[in-house]
Amino acid sequence: MTRLKAPCPACAAPVEFKSRESLVTICEFCRSIIARGDKQLQDHGKVADLVNTESPLSIGLKGRFRGKPFRIVGRVQYHHSAGGVWDEWYAEFSNGKLGWLAEAQGRFYFTFRKKPKSGSAFPAIESLHPGEKVPLSETEFTVAEVGIAAAAGAEGEIPWDLKPETKHRFVDLYGPDGQFATLEYGTDPAGHLGWQVSLDEIGLAGLKPAHKQTKQVTAKQVNCPQCAGTLDLRAPDETQRVSCPFCNALLDCDSGNLKYLSTLTSPVNPLIPLGTEGRIDDVDYAVIGFMQRSVTFDRKYYWTEYLLYQPDAGFRWLINSDNHWSFAEPVSPAEVHDFKNAVRWNGQTFKLFQRAIARVEYVLGEFYWKVKIDEEVGCRDLICPPYSISVERTMAVAPQSDGEPGDKLRMNLGEVNYTLARYLPHADVESAFGVSGLPRAWGVAPNQPAPCDKAVFGYWATFAAAMVAIYYIASRFISQQADPWLLAWGLFLVSVIPVGGLIFNLIFDVNRWSDSDFSPYSTG
Repeated sequence: MTRLKAPCPACAAPVEFKSRESLVTICEFCRSIIARGDKQLQDHGKVADLVNTESPLSIGLKGRFRGKPFRIVGRVQYHHSAGGVWDEWYAEFSNGKLGWLAEAQGRFYFTFRKKPKSGSAFPAIESLHPGEKVPLSETEFTVAEVGIAAAAGAEGEIPWDLKPETKHRFVDLYGPDGQFATLEYGTDPAGHLGWQVSLDEIGLAGLKPAHKQTKQVTAKQVNCPQCAGTLDLRAPDETQRVSCPFCNALLDCDSGNLKYLSTLTSPVNPLIPLGTEGRIDDVDYAVIGFMQRSVTFDRKYYWTEYLLYQPDAGFRWLINSDNHWSFAEPVSPAEVHDFKNAVRWNGQTFKLFQRAIARVEYVLGEFYWKVKIDEEVGCRDLICPPYSISVERTMAVAPQSDGEPGDKLRMNLGEVNYTLARYLPHADVESAFGVSGLPRAWGVAPNQPAPCDKAVFGYWATFAAAMVAIYYIASRFISQQADPWLLAWGLFLVSVIPVGGLIFNLIFDVNRWSDSDFSPYSTG
């Protein structure tokens, strides 16, 4: 293949188009966007410097996806309208086909461009809402987010005419078996369909950024712009907000560059100090953030959440509500069948426990989104002990015009997140994080398992069946004078424990639902 080589029209440094599919390339010397013209190269302006996300990927890497070799030729970094960045890497296959390898919060998605079939089109973006089911390519996908992003930094070669800070609307969707899709709405609407993948699955096993070489979470030191206190950022490439423990300032964080936002009041002390490391499910996490949230019914009810981080696993949560603890992790929207008052996940039915508006009251440490005090989300909590699922929806109204000429569209932007929480006994939390003396709870937690294990009823049924079998054999083959009352009394005695357990579990379950407006025991 003949490569196009020419001097950069901005700085005269040599630039080269290695891929025949590339429309623009980024000059390595002056950061200008250089586009192919009819007779000469054209300068389309400069791109911003890339934010250091410490990605394991880089230009020139070669991998293999489903048996077909590819090479990474370019990268575009996007700014999310709600804060944060993500990378999209462009992969060229040996047959000239292009793939998009998106990277966000330690997860990777390999997708391929798919235009609507003739006579059809992708759904209008104003008709899509988080949580909605949408048929795409004969598969049902679930809308996870409707948002706006802007192209910022870039490097290498790009297969479209990149213009700095150009905004576009997008919809992210999840499908069964790890499928993923992104719909982009702009001058040339298109969809990208593919799968969530691991580096192993695309032939890039063993690639790790420097700070992920070990399981130990290393920190980056920065100084608070208010009091000059030293802060240790455990996830510097992901952190969007951080609070100063010395002056209670809430700071905006842009790749470690801090900006003062406000001063926090009414501090709440975490029971597990920030920086503490603990092991859950054979993964070593560090506590990097702490948050107090509330919901309001007849009065305010408070709970706290600890943000856990491990570079390979990503982010998890440790939740403390009424001195009950749960370990929480995200689940794909496509794995959850949402029926509003119930959801199905992994073959289990979760019943609606409460519906409310959750509000952020206080934060401490660092967070991967631009959290702020008084931030609110609509939430539903559904339970199937020892698990619960929280459904949180963020909604925002787009401005009447987002800067594109002639654009007057108003639409709802938003995101839906499903979080699976598993009940953790106090002893497990203390053992995992090396703490002691955590306050004990008196009430019943919504996802707390019943004290009488269901196995007891299986043992009872087995033992009762054995007693009946022994009586039958004895009366048939040994002595026909076997006393049936002996069998009756025996069955009565062995039934005391399971019947008592059944009653106790019923009382326990009634207490579990006592604070819910959706209690199955309600007479209202």
